[in-house]
Amino acid sequence: MKFPWATHLIVTADSEEVAKDIADIIRLFLKDRGLELSREKTLITHIDDGFDFLGWNFRKYNGKLLIKPTNRSIETITKSISNVIKKGKALSQSSLIKKLNPIIVGWSEYHRSVAAKETFSKLDFRLWNMLWTWAKRRHPNKSHQWIVNKYWHRIGSRKWVFFADGCKLKSFVDTKIIRHPCIKMDKNPYADKEYFKWRTNYLRKQKQMLPG
Repeated sequence: MKFPWATHLIVTADSEEVAKDIADIIRLFLKDRGLELSREKTLITHIDDGFDFLGWNFRKYNGKLLIKPTNRSIETITKSISNVIKKGKALSQSSLIKKLNPIIVGWSEYHRSVAAKETFSKLDFRLWNMLWTWAKRRHPNKSHQWIVNKYWHRIGSRKWVFFADGCKLKSFVDTKIIRHPCIKMDKNPYADKEYFKWRTNYLRKQKQMLPG
């Protein structure tokens, strides 16, 4: 029996043999309930080689685990932004900004809890180049300086801000990296209610401190 939904999980083990045994146990467990473990999407790999999971890459570098946005996720957001800019040839600058901002904010907020600072900078560089191409095509007979003065402005300490009619383009690096606090493994939600109450309040305060 197949179901129109799926779930994802990570299982860790101290050896490849144990991981294979666990996979077999999970298959039997699911089979008894009319479910199935996808063989195509099931991967057994060493943590030093890494693996992709829900848009993130998990891998140890010299013994240290780093979680980063996957290359596929980076290319997907790049393509999404590129398509909006290409289709927005006739849009005003402010209209283009309004279309891009939700895409930029949504993607960066999803990845803000992992090691994404370097990725954010790379995406901002790509975004700038795409906007520069967009602006030059609109004014093929204007000088570079004229184009810069028309579309980019200084706001506060930032010199290159894509801004028009009160609309400012968000940058990926505007999103502050906030590490997600892991749950302490020795805590029980029934016996350690004060800890989980504190954790809920902490996460709520962190969210309230984020820029709107």
